[in-house]
Formats: sequence, structure tokens, C-alpha cells
Amino acid sequence: MTTLARVAAFEHAKTLIPGLLVTALVAMAAAFLGSHYKGSMLLFALLLGLALHFISDDRRCAAGIQFASSTVLRLGVALLGLRLTIDHVVAVGWRTAAALMVAVALTIAFGLLLARLFKVESSLGVLVGGATAICGASAALAISSVLPKSPSLERDTTLTVVGVTTLSTAAMVVYPLVTQWLGFDAVMAGKFIGATIHDVAQVVGAGYSLSPEAGDAATITKLMRVALLMPVLVLVSLVVRRRSSGEGGAVKAPLLPWFTVAFVALMLLNSTGWLPSTVQSGASDVSQAFLVLAIAGVGLKTSLQDVSQLGWRPVAMIFLVTLGLAFLSGGYLMATS
Repeated sequence: MTTLARVAAFEHAKTLIPGLLVTALVAMAAAFLGSHYKGSMLLFALLLGLALHFISDDRRCAAGIQFASSTVLRLGVALLGLRLTIDHVVAVGWRTAAALMVAVALTIAFGLLLARLFKVESSLGVLVGGATAICGASAALAISSVLPKSPSLERDTTLTVVGVTTLSTAAMVVYPLVTQWLGFDAVMAGKFIGATIHDVAQVVGAGYSLSPEAGDAATITKLMRVALLMPVLVLVSLVVRRRSSGEGGAVKAPLLPWFTVAFVALMLLNSTGWLPSTVQSGASDVSQAFLVLAIAGVGLKTSLQDVSQLGWRPVAMIFLVTLGLAFLSGGYLMATS
């Protein structure tokens, strides 16, 4: 690395420090409350972050909070691979993978149908359906990058990101209660959470707030959904190219998100039985700390005030598509249990 590159990296790291310190303080407060009141540290981190959202408006903190809620989250999820083995994947089953593919296709189709019924652009339907079906805000941004550029695309993308993030945050609190009301066991509850909640952070938070078994099942199920992002991007890009006579956006995303690849690699390594228990427990503790930090960042970024500025059509579409995915997943799990 050249001297200039080192200086640039150092300056970038300096911009992250204020936001990371704030997020770490929220995470430590959540850890204290969780241990003191025997509750979920992840849930406390989310609630404290939401209450302190105004801090994210400070430009000095924005970069660090974003880093915590994105990169730190992905590192935490990747390290979760050391908690799992191939036996856990077998427990989830190939039927779940097939069902997720069908659910993704039906959810995107439902988004397009609602766009036609509400008389809005089909691109909004694709954004809402894809974000709900796959991985929330990340999917919305990725799908937006391959849609044809239009004056409303940036606005629709912003509305979708805010909407799915808000509903995903609410689902993190509500869906664990729904699984208990439905009488799901730990694995079924994890599958439901992993198949329905939009963003990875909230899936992990909701799953592990129930039990380690539910968290493991939720994480694997969610990562199966994330893996479907690339096929959806390719398909959307091909349709766009065909409709715009070869002027569609190019797919620039990697075949799979790096943290998904790292998660699988660590899980396969753990399946060999070569790793000592101290490494497994240490990785689990680091992963837990990263996830609490990430959830605090997600809460700090989420503005409840922004919801009032969305307009009723996108809000209704996001809510109905989310509800449809929940009914579809819950119905499938009850029918196959």
C-alpha cells in the first residue's frame, strides 16, 4: 500500500470514529439492560437506537452509524457460520429452499399486480416486491441499479427503503410474538422469521431473541433468500434490456454477497470438527457483540417521522406485500408441519 493510500485509509477511518462510538455506547447500554432485566440485548439495542435517532442527523456520526449497520452487521452474520454445521442446513430441508423460490416469485408478482391496481409505475411494484421478498433495503438498492433511469426512480427507491426498513423493524418485535401465538417450535419459528422479515439485521435479532435454535434456522432461511437476489437481478436486467432495446442497466453486483460466501465457508469449516470449542465460543461472543452494535446502528438510522412523508400508495403496497408474504409463509409452515 502506498503512502497516499495509507493516508486516505486513515482519514476514512477517522470519519467513522464518532458514529461508531455513539453506536457502541448504545450497544453497551443495551447489553447492560439485557443482562440486568434478563431480556434481549438485540431488542434493547433497537429500541434505544430508535429513541436516539436524532443523533444520526449529525454529519460527524452518519458515516460511523452506516458502517455499524452495514459492514459490522455483515461481519457478525459471517461469524455466525461458526455456530452452524451442515446438519443444521439438513434440518431446514430442501423443501424450504424450493418454497422460498416460489415465495419470492409470487411476492414480486404481487407487487406488480398492486402497482397496476394502484396505478403507479411498474418499477415501484418491482422494487416493493423484490425488497420484501429478498432482503429489504439492500435488495431495493440493488434492483434499482438495474432498472431504467427515470425521474421517479430515485424517489421510489427512497420510499421503498424507508418503508421496508420501518416494517422490518416492527416485524422484529411482532413476529416472534406471532410465532408463539401460532404454537411454532423453535425451528418453525426461525423458518417463519427468516422467510418473512425483510432485512438481515432484523431477522437475526428476532430469531435469536427467541432462542439459539430459532436464530440459527432464521439465519439460514434468510441467507437462502439473500442468495436469490442475483437471479432476480439478472432476470430484471434481461427484461429491462428487452423492453428498452438493449439499453438496460448492467448487473454489477457479485454473484453472491461476500458475507453469504463467508458464512457458508465458515459453516463448512465448522462441520469438519477441526475447530476447538474455544474458537467456536470466542467467535460466537464476537458475533453477538457485532450484531448488537449493528442493531443499534439500524435503530439509530430509522426515522419514524419519515413514514408520514411516504404517501399512502407506497405505504399500502409495502404493507400488503409484507402481509401477503407472512400469510404465504405461515400457511406453508402450518400445512407442512
